[in-house]
Amino acid sequence: QVQLVESGGGLVQAGGSLRLSCAASGRTFTIYRMGWFRQTPGKERELIAHVTKGGTDPFYADSVKGRFSISRDNAKDMMYLQMNSLKPEDSAIYYCTVFLYGAGGWSQESQGTQVTVSS
Repeated sequence: QVQLVESGGGLVQAGGSLRLSCAASGRTFTIYRMGWFRQTPGKERELIAHVTKGGTDPFYADSVKGRFSISRDNAKDMMYLQMNSLKPEDSAIYYCTVFLYGAGGWSQESQGTQVTVSS
């Protein structure tokens, strides 16, 4: 099992920036990739960014490409999502998640944090 604790989020004006942090603990040696997804009521969950445990090979959804940046600090077992040029449509609950070796997909998720972007 891997435990994920997220921090950050909040209210920001359009065009502003926020940074989310995710701390991983437990069997972190089983992590293959770490990522972020977001969800708004009535919409499907969207996987917006992910990266290897070593912080390489980043993936970004088109909706955030060029504005969001994912990074890892292996020494601290932390993952970050720097969100710049935020838009009202970025408003959602954001979760961090992991893809474990041998797993069929993304599993375990953090408690979630609300990001609200006002226009």
